[in-house]
Amino acid sequence: MRSGLIDRRAFVKAAGLTFLAALKPGALMALERADAVYASGIRTPDGSFAVATVTERGEILDQMALPARAHGMAFSKATDKTVAFARRPGTYAMIFDPWNKAEPIVVTSREGRHFYGHGTFSPDGKLLYASENDFDNNRGMIGIYDARNHFVRIGEYETYGTGPHDMTVSDDGKLLIVANGGIETHPDFGRTKLNLDHMEPSLTLIDAASGRLVEKHALPPQYAQVSTRHVDIDSQGRIWFACQYEGHRNDLPPLVGHFSRGEDLTFVPLPDDTTRALGNYVGAIAVNRTDNLVGVTSPVEGTSVTLDAKTGAVLKVESVPDAAGIAPARHGFAVSSYDGDFLSEHSDVAWDQHIVRVARG
Repeated sequence: MRSGLIDRRAFVKAAGLTFLAALKPGALMALERADAVYASGIRTPDGSFAVATVTERGEILDQMALPARAHGMAFSKATDKTVAFARRPGTYAMIFDPWNKAEPIVVTSREGRHFYGHGTFSPDGKLLYASENDFDNNRGMIGIYDARNHFVRIGEYETYGTGPHDMTVSDDGKLLIVANGGIETHPDFGRTKLNLDHMEPSLTLIDAASGRLVEKHALPPQYAQVSTRHVDIDSQGRIWFACQYEGHRNDLPPLVGHFSRGEDLTFVPLPDDTTRALGNYVGAIAVNRTDNLVGVTSPVEGTSVTLDAKTGAVLKVESVPDAAGIAPARHGFAVSSYDGDFLSEHSDVAWDQHIVRVARG
């Protein structure tokens, strides 16, 4: 999410009377005093999976059962639709209204494809794009779904790379931005990474109207094992990306960088102790446009890092055991953990890898 936060009266209006009437008294009070609402996949105490809406205080408002474990989330501020994507190599995506105004819709990836756990809505909310794997041909794909017609799959584009993970769309809706992790997988081998000795990570810009490749930024050979995984866009339209290293654990590779259309990739020179604190693995990235901040998290060493979006300077390094999702808050970032923490609140759930703000702007 890249718009500013809205006040609690707008939340109550967006939620509607039906949703509010169904809330337990404690959840209703939490919503009334909330400055932001988020959604994330969770694992419940009985081992089942669900998606939860939660305030920036960490107070869970509502839960909705999922067919299986989720990974990434996306939200359309144009329509209020939210989607939870299955964890790779899952085959479902569940689209729902966080205020329960409509029945959820579950779509299944086409034969020969599986989801890679991420996607994004077009700015007008009319299309849903999903990162997918054409696993028999080892091609990254973008599935295109019609949000005006029950999310029927209406086409696909190539990502011009292997192993697409996260993706987003430019503010004007003209460019799709894909992080091709460069890792080959096949559902016959579960989550096994099949080509760690010859990875080809890249970031691609794709024309949203035609699927034409606009730009491809392959990582240099010395960084062939730096898998490009997650992306977000700052207030200047600059694309930030975060990486996971598949090489030797004692190496200190670049993990965060940025670029704009027509420019080369620029890696942020993180201090060595910060790279070590991230465990060579960034699990999520988010931009706070209002404060001009970039935040990243790593569950490997349990760390959250905040950067200055203008300079790339490290502003804050915090210990967050099992750090998972990150999303912009009123000031800084909201961070979740696999251990059940959402900022200062602990719940008897395991938050999954990503969170998304679901407030209508």
